[in-house]
Amino acid sequence: MNEPRILVVDDEPQLRRTLARSLAGHGYAVREAADGATALREFAAFKPDVVLLDLMLPDTTGVDVCRELRGLYDTPIIVLSVVGEERAKVDALDAGADDYLTKPFGMDELVARVRVALRRGAADRTQRPVIRADGLSVDLERRRVTLDGRDVHLTPTEYALLKYLATHAGKVLTHPMILRAVWGEEYGEDTHVLRTTINQLRAKLGDDPAAARFIRTDPGVGYRFADPDS
Repeated sequence: MNEPRILVVDDEPQLRRTLARSLAGHGYAVREAADGATALREFAAFKPDVVLLDLMLPDTTGVDVCRELRGLYDTPIIVLSVVGEERAKVDALDAGADDYLTKPFGMDELVARVRVALRRGAADRTQRPVIRADGLSVDLERRRVTLDGRDVHLTPTEYALLKYLATHAGKVLTHPMILRAVWGEEYGEDTHVLRTTINQLRAKLGDDPAAARFIRTDPGVGYRFADPDS
């Protein structure tokens, strides 16, 4: 079986080399890029399965690279950011990035995020009609939700919210992304209605925010649905 391919885009040579060596040691094929222009060329030639993308690049921004890639490809993108780049991180997620890691981070966490991204990419390609995670089942064809074998009765808005989260399982979804997808463009800044519906949905799923099984909060950014069962 071919090794999963990862493109590492970062202008720090030492970090880039460290990531490349560590990922290769975990069985991944890796290529590197130090700037946005090189990243786009390497992407076209290498066809990576996951992109690790630094936000601060010498010739452009990670947000612009993310936006350009997402306009053509569905490849999972994990943004690498430093503390203090909160707005840029949110902008990158809004531009289509799937996840983020704040520097410094551990290799175990990075590899775990890469595995989630690879699984999510595979799930997107197969378009599974039923999404399962830790006893929760979301049947997209029948619009039926069950938890540990029992039906969960949701309002149309609660179901639409759960469906959007579940079909993007493992991906960080920002508040504006969710609001626009579920409620419409005019609700893009109405975080109150989102928090209220999230709370209602969590209550029906018995999902404790402090130890979430399904809907996890990324403070100041948005929400992510638990990685689905394989």
